[in-house]
Amino acid sequence: MGIFSFFSKKENKEKLDQGLEKTKQGFFSKITRAITGKSKIDEEVLDDLEEILISSDVGVDTTLKIIDRVRTRVSKDKYTNPEELDFLLKDEISTILRENRTEEVTDFDIKPVYFEGKKVPYVIMVVGVNGVGKTTTIGKLAYQLKQKGYKIVLGAGDTFRAAAVNQLKIWG
Repeated sequence: MGIFSFFSKKENKEKLDQGLEKTKQGFFSKITRAITGKSKIDEEVLDDLEEILISSDVGVDTTLKIIDRVRTRVSKDKYTNPEELDFLLKDEISTILRENRTEEVTDFDIKPVYFEGKKVPYVIMVVGVNGVGKTTTIGKLAYQLKQKGYKIVLGAGDTFRAAAVNQLKIWG
């Protein structure tokens, strides 16, 4: 029984759903704002979409792939209405995810580390830009390791988000 076991699974799921909803709404509201008042899907709309995807940490290569595919479909299939962009975007992102499907890792093992014959702590450092899910990933990883019987110590080094510690408590 962990220190944060007073959170029920239902509360954890509700908090997760709330967090994901906020992220989803932020991303799609940016897209909605970018196409509001536009009469067609043109280079300006695609440039705005590209900026939104990159600023949402989709990644440059993936963003360019999505934009190229949307641009091709707009010209080939004669999509002109900006409201159709939502459908196109979801469809292309789904297609890319299916094409790049990798096997989900559900089991892993950490080999003990020894220094001068003594077992030493295993340190995992996670680095990345803001908003990519580092804290969530750390919490999930900690939870999985704890389920395997490892002793876990989490250290939040987030300099900009006071809520990071609370997020780690919930996820971990």
